[in-house]
Amino acid sequence: MVQETEKTDMIIVGAGPVGLFAVFEAGLLGLKCHLIDNLDRPGGQCTELYPEKPIYDIPARPKVTGQELVDDLMKQISPFDAVFHFNQQAKELIKLENNNWQMTTSQNEVIEAPIIVVAAGAGSFVPKKPKYPDLDIFEDKSVDYAVYKMNKYQDKELVIVGGGDSALDWVLGLEPLAKKITLVHRREGFRAAPDTEAQFKQLVADGKVDFVIGNIKKLNGQDGLLSSVGVETVDGDFIELNCDYMLPFMGLKISLGPIAEWGLNLDRKHITVNTETFATDIDGIYAIGDVCTYPAKIKLILTGFYEAAVMCHAAFQYAFPDRKMATGYTTTNTAIQERLGV
Repeated sequence: MVQETEKTDMIIVGAGPVGLFAVFEAGLLGLKCHLIDNLDRPGGQCTELYPEKPIYDIPARPKVTGQELVDDLMKQISPFDAVFHFNQQAKELIKLENNNWQMTTSQNEVIEAPIIVVAAGAGSFVPKKPKYPDLDIFEDKSVDYAVYKMNKYQDKELVIVGGGDSALDWVLGLEPLAKKITLVHRREGFRAAPDTEAQFKQLVADGKVDFVIGNIKKLNGQDGLLSSVGVETVDGDFIELNCDYMLPFMGLKISLGPIAEWGLNLDRKHITVNTETFATDIDGIYAIGDVCTYPAKIKLILTGFYEAAVMCHAAFQYAFPDRKMATGYTTTNTAIQERLGV
């Protein structure tokens, strides 16, 4: 079911550091933003791939971790009340008669704005899908690659697949709700935080969660609804596990996804832009950060921050030519300071 259309000034596809800084630059100009990201939290690669890894080339920050940078960016944009749409991709894009764009997400949320900004880094993080027989029959009905609403799993029998942080985190998170949880992993070892692993093993020891070492070989059910899964154990046995929902957490891959179908001028999965405005070849659509390309492009967070600033000023003039733009320095411009709440 398509939801009621939300209206804003700018839709940003990607909530990594560059997308977040675009919210700040847009906010200084009085523009409201909605952000769409396939992950369940802001930060993009910084939080998904290297939250604890030190970064040394952020101006005035001799050393900052990926997560610290994202936390500070979130604090910086807090005055501007950005709206986040997590766990979903930007999907369909339609040009309206009023010259605005209408964006529909993979969760059927509909957003309208005159400005679209692609800040998707190398692309959206999308789940790696296991090669199980008949998997497509059960997708969207009883196979979930992310948790959107926890109460969906109340009193259900769950099979969670994987051995990383996501798999173990959701075992811990859903255990109080589910009727039964079985974790299936191909080996005994895990790739999760030590504390998370310890909590999981305690649940197993207490008999609250089952753990099976093996590989899923068969999915059973009707009309897309699972009833059980067949597992070949590490000992060579074949067992059946009752299952209402299966949640495979097999890692993530990066893909442009539906963005590649929007008709933008692409160069090896990157979007070509005009460096004076960071506009694409389609009016009202801009691209910043690692996803955009141009001669002498340098892929740095610093570069993306610059691109965000230039883009916001150009996009404001494009979308609101009759509106006065607040320019100047944050140290002296009272209109900007008022927006910042200082």
